[in-house]
Amino acid sequence: MRLSPSLRPTAWPRSPRYPYVSGVLLVLLAAAEVLHSRITSTTVLTTLPFVVPPLLWRRREPRVGLLVVPAALLNFLFRPELLMTVAVAGVMGLYSLARHRVLHPAVLITAAITGALLVNAGHLAMGVYDLGGRAPAVGADGSLSYFTESFVLAVGMVATVGVADAFRSREESRQAREAAQRELITMERRHAAAQERAAIARELHDIVAHSVSVIAVRAESATYTTPDLSPPARDGFQQIAASARSALTELRQLLSVLRADDAAEEAPVLPQPTLDSLDALLEAHRSGGGEVTLRTEGTRPPLLPPSLELTAYRIVQEALTNARRHARGAAVGIRLAFADDEVRIRITDDGPGPQGSPQVSGGHGLSGMRERANLLGGRLTCGPAGPGGGFLVEAELPVRAGAKSFAEDVYE
Repeated sequence: MRLSPSLRPTAWPRSPRYPYVSGVLLVLLAAAEVLHSRITSTTVLTTLPFVVPPLLWRRREPRVGLLVVPAALLNFLFRPELLMTVAVAGVMGLYSLARHRVLHPAVLITAAITGALLVNAGHLAMGVYDLGGRAPAVGADGSLSYFTESFVLAVGMVATVGVADAFRSREESRQAREAAQRELITMERRHAAAQERAAIARELHDIVAHSVSVIAVRAESATYTTPDLSPPARDGFQQIAASARSALTELRQLLSVLRADDAAEEAPVLPQPTLDSLDALLEAHRSGGGEVTLRTEGTRPPLLPPSLELTAYRIVQEALTNARRHARGAAVGIRLAFADDEVRIRITDDGPGPQGSPQVSGGHGLSGMRERANLLGGRLTCGPAGPGGGFLVEAELPVRAGAKSFAEDVYE
């Protein structure tokens, strides 16, 4: 049976509650030691609060170790019988200093050894060692044994700094590996997306663009190769050629976006259609034999977000395309209503209704219009216009949500 990651012993020290739980346990241990040993020394009792309680905040503020370690050495100076609480607290404070690199390891080790020697010298000066009333003679036989405690303290402190620095290095290496792995995954995803875009671009170029260019060429040449063409038929062929050339321009723009690479130069940004382009769109619809009227209500704000204008244009464009495809000859009515906080679009036709609608035919135009409206925080509804037939498209586009470019939302 495998333990969950949060219940593993190695995961507990990483818990946010660990410093507080261990600190409280250390405070209780200090109180028990004071009561059991009946400590009455004012200096020991005064320094003890500076040794243990600050460790509660050692993770949030590692610099408390600068208070804990000197206080622990001072406590040991005045109580040579080293309290277990003071020893553990000193190690924890020194570990926090080294683990978080409050000071360089070399500086910590130097300061720790200096502190150990000073405590040892203080014990010698205070006559802690029982030599039968004689003063310690430094340089005599066996005098090095007087410095055993400083040697033990120095070894313990150096080991603590070394272990803390090793854990820090291991954690930094782990974070670097994870960052490199995340970057690799991101690069692989970008590469896969670039390959997919390139494949789509190839299909569009090899199939769609080629077919549209053939239409443009044949429509253009038909006016010269077909004898006895009437002026309306000649104009019709010219309009077909112009529409095909316009479609090719948009295809090239789309291909430049699909083939754009993050490391390469950005694709050239061409002007996007706006509400000012609606007149040309309606005229193109009328030149193809369609009937359309446009009515505006309210005052158009002087500075509408470009993303909103592009979305409104595309919705009208798709509605007119659907009308030509599914309700040939139907009259289309477009109403644009401007308000301070939104733009409302209502498009109706007097065609056969849902039987020939794009919903029934399985097209993707309506879903595309709905997605464009949703990206701006608006909504789009469509369906039968009424019992008498026809189709209705209504959209509400909030102005406040259109400040971000639609192109940024799509290609970000």
